[in-house]
Amino acid sequence: MTVPPIRLYDTRRRAVVPLEPIQPGHVGIYSCGPTVYGPQHLGNMRSQLAPDLLRRVLAASGLDVTYVTNITDVGHLTSDADEGDDKVEAAAQRTGQTVEEITGHWTEQWATDRRRLGCLEPDIRPAATEHIPEQIAMVQTLEAQGHTYVIDDGVYFDVSSFPGYADFAHLHLDDLEATGRVENVSDKRHPADFALWKLSPAGVTRLQEWDSPWGRGFPGWHIECSAMATRYLGDRFDIHTGGVDHIRVHHTNEVAQSECALGVHPWVSIWMHTEFLELKGEKMAKSKGHVLLVDTLVERGLDPLAFRYFFLQAHYRQQQTFTFDAVEDVLAVGQKVQVEL
Repeated sequence: MTVPPIRLYDTRRRAVVPLEPIQPGHVGIYSCGPTVYGPQHLGNMRSQLAPDLLRRVLAASGLDVTYVTNITDVGHLTSDADEGDDKVEAAAQRTGQTVEEITGHWTEQWATDRRRLGCLEPDIRPAATEHIPEQIAMVQTLEAQGHTYVIDDGVYFDVSSFPGYADFAHLHLDDLEATGRVENVSDKRHPADFALWKLSPAGVTRLQEWDSPWGRGFPGWHIECSAMATRYLGDRFDIHTGGVDHIRVHHTNEVAQSECALGVHPWVSIWMHTEFLELKGEKMAKSKGHVLLVDTLVERGLDPLAFRYFFLQAHYRQQQTFTFDAVEDVLAVGQKVQVEL
């Protein structure tokens, strides 16, 4: 079967480029999945619908697709500045549940919501806690190459050791502190340096911690995706997806640590990012206190697939404003078409 030309927008190059699979006839996709400390709102799920649609298009074009999406069940701190509590640990302390109860429940809820929205099952769904050795090994590689340093609270990536650090998100490193992109943790050499491995405070036993060459602790958030994507898709792969909020921090850090550790450029051929879902003029976010869930649709008597149809009305790189009226209108049109057919 002859595969038709496929062109996709690449965030790194800021351009529409041809998809040229590294392995002819096969495409590897890695999508950033949920941090499973609570429910995933409809904005989060929009970033699942975009790669699901992409995956279906590629498969329909005759390509063999390996689709990997991760579960973040440790390491995602409440602050991008490498400060604050781990989101999963904080949820366990707040609710009195075990970490396993929290991560197990919200992982299954996310998987159920994906199915209700018509998403195909991932080919591989790795969890961060199941890949601690791979993460430690990558940090050790970076350390041996001179890209890291150790301070009291952990092992950090030295962004000055990677001259291209600012290129991916078109950052200006000198302006980061002033813009609030990151804050300065005591003893960090540069505000943009980020944690690869966090050390448990002396005399404190965390709910999730592991032994490492640097001491007992837990991985930083960014290292998990690099380690797991490499584990399942190789040192280079075709497409990485996520929300636009990942560009300036999470994905910038993924690129830096991966390209340094693996000695490749580019690590990923094409980066695709989904824009925000807006509610009342602001992005839908837990931090803002206004979120809607797939369960919210069901409680209102709406088929979750109506939200998928609603998503298809806008380009994935455009912000989309959610209203119940808009979703109900899409559902009404779909029902009318079915009747006419």
